[in-house]
Amino acid sequence: MDKITWGILSTAKIGIEKVIPAMQKADNCTVQAIASRSKEKANQAAKDLNISKAFGSYQELLADESIDAIYNPLPNHLHVPKTEEALAAGKHVLCEKPIALNKLETQKLLKAAEKYPSLKVMEAFMYRFHPQWKKAKSLVSNGEIGPLKTVNSFFSYYNNDPNDIRNKPDMGGGGLMDIGCYCISLSRFLFDEEPSDISGYWKIDSDFNTDYLASGTLKFSSGTATFTCATQTEPHQQVTIVGTDGRIVIHIPFNAPPEQTTRIWLFKGGEKQEISFPPVNQYTLQAEAFAKAIINNSSVPTPLSDAVKNMACIDSFRESATSSSN
Repeated sequence: MDKITWGILSTAKIGIEKVIPAMQKADNCTVQAIASRSKEKANQAAKDLNISKAFGSYQELLADESIDAIYNPLPNHLHVPKTEEALAAGKHVLCEKPIALNKLETQKLLKAAEKYPSLKVMEAFMYRFHPQWKKAKSLVSNGEIGPLKTVNSFFSYYNNDPNDIRNKPDMGGGGLMDIGCYCISLSRFLFDEEPSDISGYWKIDSDFNTDYLASGTLKFSSGTATFTCATQTEPHQQVTIVGTDGRIVIHIPFNAPPEQTTRIWLFKGGEKQEISFPPVNQYTLQAEAFAKAIINNSSVPTPLSDAVKNMACIDSFRESATSSSN
């Protein structure tokens, strides 16, 4: 096997516009099928993206024995049940973040996945595959900024559409789940440990009953991480990583443009160093890495155990934010 044949569960916007076109550029991936609850939508997506098979149900796609792996970009509340169905059908699964609604659900998925040791499952935090993040991580790990002391991340956009799934609580909506999960993930990634304490504060939209502004602090053994995520403010994103001897600034940490040069800055000893990276598509790199793990029967870059830990942090934030708002 030198290529993985993919099937896509749903015609979700992120898949249609970003992930599927990126997968199609991966040398070790072939996107062969797409499914929707609407056969008409599936047919249109297949036509637009030059995909050979279209199914009018998820079950039909999962029953296709020619499909090796599934990409699951369904709404958050369907991540675990449809991933479990895919595993039972013998498919590897790359599932969009956040992989579940809470820690207990993630643990349930982990237990289910253990029944299929030959199958791979991974939460799709695509940012970790971009060279700018690999470089930032190596700078921190190699002590280029001295011992890491604090990380600050900000991620926001504006969306007040009542029909958008990100504004529906029963589907796992809200800013914390949609983009705050990145801020928590990267903090754990950089400190390379789990926080001992998490405090959170948020504002809840009275119409949607989802959080539209959330700020938190994570306490690590050697420092802290702070973040704000927002879904009803001016779009903005940035990460600042600070040690005793320097700092790193990542200007577009999450939605790095695939057709543009990206840059991070290292501030150290009174000097500013720009580090640039040629255009790459982090979704392509993610698909290639996952497919490679399947082909080589090796561990996936980010195991499900990491997803459990990240969701545990999200749960802790929720508990703190709910308590502080009462």
